[in-house]
Amino acid sequence: MGQPPRLIATDLDGTLLRPDRSVSPRTAATLARLAAADRFVVFVTGRPIRWLANVYEQLELAVPAVCANGAVVYDPTEDAVLRADPLAPELLAEVVRRLRAEIPGVSLAVEVTDGRQMRHEADYPVYWDHRHDAIRAIETPEELLSAPAVKLLARAGRQDPDAFVQLVTAALAGLAEATHSSYSGLVEISAAGVTKAAGLAWLCSRYGVTSDEVVAFGDMPNDLPMLTWAGQAVAVANAHRTVLEIADEVTGSNEEDGVAAYLDKILPPE
Repeated sequence: MGQPPRLIATDLDGTLLRPDRSVSPRTAATLARLAAADRFVVFVTGRPIRWLANVYEQLELAVPAVCANGAVVYDPTEDAVLRADPLAPELLAEVVRRLRAEIPGVSLAVEVTDGRQMRHEADYPVYWDHRHDAIRAIETPEELLSAPAVKLLARAGRQDPDAFVQLVTAALAGLAEATHSSYSGLVEISAAGVTKAAGLAWLCSRYGVTSDEVVAFGDMPNDLPMLTWAGQAVAVANAHRTVLEIADEVTGSNEEDGVAAYLDKILPPE
């Protein structure tokens, strides 16, 4: 990147946030400094909207977020969805049909109402979301397909995540996007063409920012489209091997304030 970036795009979990999901004081200070200096800062995450409040509370910085792997663009200042690109119920039904036909024991959940709520099958394990008013087990199979879903989540017991995402991708055969952002055997499915890159590109067009003016940070396969689209791709040291392979540069891990360290180097305090 020849010129300093106009826009900083960063993944959250495993990248900006520490392993306990906290924001370090250094990271908070660096992002606040750059936002105050008229640099655009954008969170680009697999998280749904309902998982963002604790991040905003720690940062005291209301910057936009590209959520659900690109399916939702969110403005926290107005608590408003600027753009949503969900799986329509008809498409969702076909995706689910293929998954059930090809993957024995698959269990499913959907992120609905732009990711403010989740509906899941009874045997789908819910590990991290403790806002029980936002999640609910479905009572009939039809409920899974009753509303547009910004993300479909698939599990099938303990799985190697890289192998499982390949299995899901083969089952869907271009019908939808499949990726993963954890090592827990969870595959995340979006409408065809919906990626972190697509959501970020849409937001950048509103700002008049081009891809070569963007520096992006990530750690997992769901970050790959964003990292290959951005002018400068930076992996944290703890990143998945596929991210390390395509990154232009590698910074410190998320435990070492890698994002803040890189930004302080290329955009130092005056």
